[in-house]
Amino acid sequence: MIPVDAIVARLTALHPKLIDLSLDRMWRILAALDHPERKLPPVIHVAGTNGKGSTIAFLRAILEAAGLRVHVYTSPHLVRFNERFRLAASGEGKLVSDAELVSALEECERVNADAPITVFEITTAAALLLFARHPADILLLEVGLGGRLDATNVVERPLATVITPIAIDHTDHLGGSIDQIAVEKAGILKQGVPAIVAAQHRDALSVIERRAARLQAPLSIAGEGWSATEERGRLVYQDEAGLLDLPAPRLYGRHQFENAGLAIATLRAIPSLKISPAAFEAGIVKADWPARLQRLTHGRLAERVPPGSELWLDGGHNPEGGRAIAAALADLEERVSCPLVLIVGMLATKDCENFLRNFSGLARRVIAVPVPHQEKGLPAETVAEMARAIGFGATSRDSIEDALDAAAKLDLEPPPRILITGSLYLAGEVLKANGTLPA
Repeated sequence: MIPVDAIVARLTALHPKLIDLSLDRMWRILAALDHPERKLPPVIHVAGTNGKGSTIAFLRAILEAAGLRVHVYTSPHLVRFNERFRLAASGEGKLVSDAELVSALEECERVNADAPITVFEITTAAALLLFARHPADILLLEVGLGGRLDATNVVERPLATVITPIAIDHTDHLGGSIDQIAVEKAGILKQGVPAIVAAQHRDALSVIERRAARLQAPLSIAGEGWSATEERGRLVYQDEAGLLDLPAPRLYGRHQFENAGLAIATLRAIPSLKISPAAFEAGIVKADWPARLQRLTHGRLAERVPPGSELWLDGGHNPEGGRAIAAALADLEERVSCPLVLIVGMLATKDCENFLRNFSGLARRVIAVPVPHQEKGLPAETVAEMARAIGFGATSRDSIEDALDAAAKLDLEPPPRILITGSLYLAGEVLKANGTLPA
């Protein structure tokens, strides 16, 4: 059997010379596949800039705790391409097997007949094929880029649409302002379908409200239709149906209370779902999403840090993501004080300077590294120069291992809290090197 990575590499050759966001290629391949998008389980469609994956993790955990079978499509993957496709099973779902994934990709390749198509489009077609052929109660479908013209936006009538916080990112494809980006994200809203929306910048919210009004889509907005707050270390959720007093999420950070609240609001906005308080409680505690303020307590890289140090990993890569990470670390600092060292690798397409500014006054040292196997990665010394211009003491190293060794030699007291961050691609390389692969 051909390896998954080999077939993905082969499909890359079909990539159009220019990426024009369009659904034309999707409609063509879906027609050739006899329209699997019309044979899917009920869909919850999730767009936004930050928090999509965590929100989906909460949705999945709660739904599975309620005894429902759940398919999940997310991107990008961290280590294995299979991570993008989770098939429903009794109890917890499972990542698609190599054999099933290769078979679906080869079927899509065959019907595509060498026509231009992006890798994300053809893999989304393969995902829809897999999801249509395996029984499930719910499909959680994450937008890849934008929403309006994203390859996932082919479901005519989902159960609900969800928009997580919108921020500036992917400006080359989505526009350079919040309202332009919001137009693309709000493109997933559908006629008469409930839309559940996280707290937003006022310009983004105005765009979403106008589109929802045009489509007569019932709108439930954080802070208006529902609220989710941290009170005495617990998650307190309230809407017109009542109050839920729940344990804190397993996922760390104040922003995860907001993501959990968005998931709860979504499930309570769908009339056909009757989720018990016990399922909400179990799901909130169980939800896990790798490389989102994940503490690495064992593994090859974890063993390189000084005794007493903490090693954390987060794939945040835009200024708003950096803000959420910094806020979570500031909270942690209030409880357990120790110096923070950042190990940072970023792509040239991201706003590195404003990402780093979030950590001013919080991080004692920045160690820059390259993002392995990424042509668009910023040179490590360029990242270090940006950090120094902001006021950090900064240096560069050639690898994560070298950076961890450099952090160990800083002779900080107490031993440092080390955070590796700046890129999901970097996070995937870290998990692989550490030997702690997502399951």
